[in-house]
Amino acid sequence: MSKNSFFLARMLMWSLLRRRSRLLIALLGVTIGATVLFSLVTLCYDIPRQLSREFRSYGANLVFVKAGGVGRMSLAELNQAAALLPAEQLVGLTPLRYESVRNHMLPYTAVGVDFEEARKTSPYWRVEGVWPARSGEMLAGSDVAEKIRLTPGQSLTLDGRNEAQERYDKEFKVTGIVSTGGVEDGFMVISLSDMEEMTGEADRLDLAEASLTSNSAALSEISAQVKARFPGLEARPVTRVASSEETVLSKLTALVYLVSLVVLSLTMICVATTMMTVVLERRREIGLKKALGAENRRVAREFLAEGLILGVLGGFLGSVCGLFLAGAVSASVFGRALTPEPQLAPITIAVSAVVTIVACLAPVRRAVDVEPALVLRGE
Repeated sequence: MSKNSFFLARMLMWSLLRRRSRLLIALLGVTIGATVLFSLVTLCYDIPRQLSREFRSYGANLVFVKAGGVGRMSLAELNQAAALLPAEQLVGLTPLRYESVRNHMLPYTAVGVDFEEARKTSPYWRVEGVWPARSGEMLAGSDVAEKIRLTPGQSLTLDGRNEAQERYDKEFKVTGIVSTGGVEDGFMVISLSDMEEMTGEADRLDLAEASLTSNSAALSEISAQVKARFPGLEARPVTRVASSEETVLSKLTALVYLVSLVVLSLTMICVATTMMTVVLERRREIGLKKALGAENRRVAREFLAEGLILGVLGGFLGSVCGLFLAGAVSASVFGRALTPEPQLAPITIAVSAVVTIVACLAPVRRAVDVEPALVLRGE
């Protein structure tokens, strides 16, 4: 270390120690600003992942059907197309088959599903009672249950004709009443295996619903891949769900950036005010230095170095505090652990340093404008 650098370091240390009460206020302001900045940006990175999981409670966002919506697909076709779905983003994949059935000569629609997968892709289904766990058990839609006065524990027989016009019937026990606020309220919901056994027709699906933690662009890409690889199938993104997710995410991101800008502005004002006060207190000292031959560049460098130290130290402390704050917000709002983003710490420190240096520019200009003769005369 050269003599000049060593001398500057000693001056900075003593300057910080002598005015530690005021500089601690500036440091506190930078730390608070860096804490809010780090936590908000961390959440901004993590919000899409968290909200994608939350949005999955609103149902599937990708539907597989036969090309043109005509005909039925096989389970083998579905499994081949499903292999294109990213496993780490797949929440659930539910195959569905619809059939017209009757009960006491009254027509209804029965839908065969995989109950285990349906609970993943459609967590918004509210079931009064319990989910079916074995063959011969079913859920009744709330509209159907109200119409024919069904309650959990009752039994009923479903009958009908398959495509070969062969009659079939099967007795089911109602284990629960399902309410979704959608078309499912008017369905009889049975297992896919019971549907195949009852009709005598296996490996026939009308559609399949997939729930993925992917944005609309990724869903569109998957749809294009399915179309290119399997001309007989279509993967249709559920536009309403995907667009709603994109809208919410874009608005939240904009809000995060706006709040970050406001916090950085307030931090800048706090630092600038404190440093301006320090300059006013040190006018005689600055005047004496300039009278002894100190150049404006040297005076400016001293104040900017103080600001840089405040920015780096405040940015470091803010990054540590921000990590805990972001983790607490994630746990309380989303109920899930936060994914740390270590690369944001140096960015936060750099931004804090830049903000403090910019905030010091006005006080530094005031410092270099000090006239030694006037100050030393006490004017």
